[in-house]
Amino acid sequence: MDTMETSRTLNHIGRKIVRIRELRGMKQDALARLLGVSQQAVSRLEQSEMVDEERLKAIADALGVTPEAIRQFNEEALFNNIQNNSDTSSNNSIVNYQFNPIDKIVELYERLLQSEREKVEMLQQIIDKK
Repeated sequence: MDTMETSRTLNHIGRKIVRIRELRGMKQDALARLLGVSQQAVSRLEQSEMVDEERLKAIADALGVTPEAIRQFNEEALFNNIQNNSDTSSNNSIVNYQFNPIDKIVELYERLLQSEREKVEMLQQIIDKK
C-alpha cells in the first residue's frame, strides 16, 4: 500500500463512522432512525470516503460525539489510550479523546428511550381519541 492509499484509508470518514457506531453498540437501522434516513442510506454513507460538513454534524450528534472526534478518530490511538489508562506506569502522551464512550452510550440510550416514550404517548393519545 503506497503512502497516498494509506492516507486515504486512514482518513476514510465512512469507516470511522462505522467504527464509532460499532463501539457504541449501535446498529445501522438505529443510526438511520436518528438521522431520519433509510438503513441503506446509512450503509452508503459508511462507504463514503468523504461526508459533507452538515451531514457529518448530524451524524456526530446522533453518535454523541463531535464532528472533530469523527475526523480525528484513530482506532490504534484509542486502544493505546485505553491501555495507558489501565496501566499506571505508562506515560500519558497518547491523545486524550474529548468523549467518554460509556457516558455517550448512556446519553444515547437515554435519548432513544425518551424518543420511544414520546411515541408511546402519541399513540396513547390517538387511542384515547377513538
